[in-house]
Amino acid sequence: MDIISILFAVLLVFNVFSAFVIVFLEKRHPTTVWAWLMLLFFLPILGFVLYLIFGQNLTRKRLFDTSEMKSIGIEDLIQEQLGAVKSGSFSFSDDIAAKHRDLIYMHLKNDGAILTQQNDVQIYIDGQNKFDALLHDISQARDHIHLQYYILRNDNLGSQIIEALRQKAAEGITVRVLYDDMGSRTLSRKDLNGILAAGGEAAAFFPKRLPLINLRLNYRNHRKIVIIDGQIGYLGGFNVGDEYVGLSNKFGYWRDTHLRLEGQAVKAAQTRFVLDWNQAHSHSKIRYDDRYFPSLFASGPCSTQIVSSGPDSEWEQIKNGYIKMINSAKHSVTIQTPYFIPDESLMDAIRIASLSGVDVRIMIPSMPDHPFVYWATYSHVGMILRAGARVYIYNRGFIHAKTITVDEEISSVGTANIDVRSFRLNFEVNAFIYHAATTKRLVDAFHYDMGTYASELTLEAYQQRSLWIRSKEAVSHLLSPIL
Repeated sequence: MDIISILFAVLLVFNVFSAFVIVFLEKRHPTTVWAWLMLLFFLPILGFVLYLIFGQNLTRKRLFDTSEMKSIGIEDLIQEQLGAVKSGSFSFSDDIAAKHRDLIYMHLKNDGAILTQQNDVQIYIDGQNKFDALLHDISQARDHIHLQYYILRNDNLGSQIIEALRQKAAEGITVRVLYDDMGSRTLSRKDLNGILAAGGEAAAFFPKRLPLINLRLNYRNHRKIVIIDGQIGYLGGFNVGDEYVGLSNKFGYWRDTHLRLEGQAVKAAQTRFVLDWNQAHSHSKIRYDDRYFPSLFASGPCSTQIVSSGPDSEWEQIKNGYIKMINSAKHSVTIQTPYFIPDESLMDAIRIASLSGVDVRIMIPSMPDHPFVYWATYSHVGMILRAGARVYIYNRGFIHAKTITVDEEISSVGTANIDVRSFRLNFEVNAFIYHAATTKRLVDAFHYDMGTYASELTLEAYQQRSLWIRSKEAVSHLLSPIL
């Protein structure tokens, strides 16, 4: 009995200490705090193990080395733009950007996202077109290729990309491949041996330190960035795998949105890649040389900010950008997203816009890739239908686009889904675009999908769903904060 009493006392002290850390030191959202306290109470040892894997708070950890950014003047440029935007002296090349200077200022202040102007932005909504363009640009590379994807498979498409990179590395071009260890779990190191043997480099983000155990399993790098010669950039929703070019029997056609960038925005995307690479490959860091940040001339009319967010940040930059955009809406909001599980703040912004007479339209998939997420999405769209928003179900395969437009003036395209995982747990990157013509192309794509491949989910139809579907929604809704 003495031994049992001692073990019980140790366990009690251990649980109290764990609870103290969660409640008083981590400063989490109250809902999250209560969830972890309940888990510790009912599963004392297992609860703490789960906390180590899924509950780490990375906001206190310095993950990315920004010291060289200061040395090359990026910090000075941020402060210069902040002062000029706040004082009204900033020279905007586009009236739309000037109109939304408060959103621009917020991204500058909270994320250091420099406003770049006179960029050329091409939009890809078809995977084959996007990868044909990417492979062509890779073939034309003359100095370096930086490629980063959450999912990189060695299937038909992946092998084409990997072979193209191997060939460029064999030509003496600097090739670096960065992939997420969890997202690309089917990729083995030997799949990249050809690139490595030809002189290229590869790194995994947050890899396992122990076999079968990854204490950072819950925090993944969901970004998709490609930089070629510091002059061309790619950013958006497509990963590298056969399903992204419509070769999956399960999903069929894959509808996504991706951007090809030329202009100063490429420098901002390059900076993000360098930070991520240097975190993952600390013994072979990229220096901020001119070859990676060459002089770039005006390439087009588009103003944009490259905005990053992640669990290492105090602010949920991309989510805050979405809310600020929606709050500014006077006429219309369109949203395409594979998952619609907004937190209370974003849900309120959408409902308020709809209740204020703004034409809010949201498009979601007709099929799940994650069942709980799918039914949690349905539970949330039911809430906005009651506020007058219109919801469309995409029926041609799977829609994976992460796109928001407001008033046919401003838009956002990137990697962040509308869910807690993208806002708080994953490392994400989005382009916020201040240009009417570019935004109009995204709106036109939405309306084409709406009229050709989608069906409207009305409130009346939603209310007629079966008891079985209602039950799945209810369970999934309860789980939505941790999906």
